[in-house]
Amino acid sequence: MSVTRIATRYAKSLIDLAIEQNKLEAVSNDVHSLREAAKHRELYLLLKSPIVHTDKKQAVLDALFKGKIDALTLAYLHLLVNKGREGYIPEIAAEFVAQYKALKGITSVRLTTAAPVSEAVLADLQKRILDSGVTTTTLDIETKVDPELIGGFVLEFNQKRYDASVAHKLEELKTQFSKNLYIREF
Repeated sequence: MSVTRIATRYAKSLIDLAIEQNKLEAVSNDVHSLREAAKHRELYLLLKSPIVHTDKKQAVLDALFKGKIDALTLAYLHLLVNKGREGYIPEIAAEFVAQYKALKGITSVRLTTAAPVSEAVLADLQKRILDSGVTTTTLDIETKVDPELIGGFVLEFNQKRYDASVAHKLEELKTQFSKNLYIREF
């Protein structure tokens, strides 16, 4: 079975269970914490290791998360370990976040700029996106600074990309000049 299919099924079951028990927000917060913890190399390698026994993995997860996350989330982690799916925790967590955002109607927007932007600019951007009618949901804006853009910005959401950066414009000009039809070659 593919990783995507495994992640989708397990994330969907966790969302359904959390909704059924009225713990969706608590479980969502736990999944964000789990996602951050899984970024640590040692924990990631432990979860992926076929050599480490399931009892040891469960003990490590208990030591890390017991009392810090909801009992439902911890029981779910134990289920993943018992089923041999603990190696997919990062993918399941990412899919859970995607399904949660779809359920709540949250659109993820990534804004990459050459320099940091102010809160006023972010608020104006959010207003313009909502007023455009492209999306009528809540926006989750993630900002990133990339000095290689030289100036301008790159906006990505709903599998669309709007590149208004100076670096992109320069690349377009370079392409146009390389295809100059008005210079006769001898």
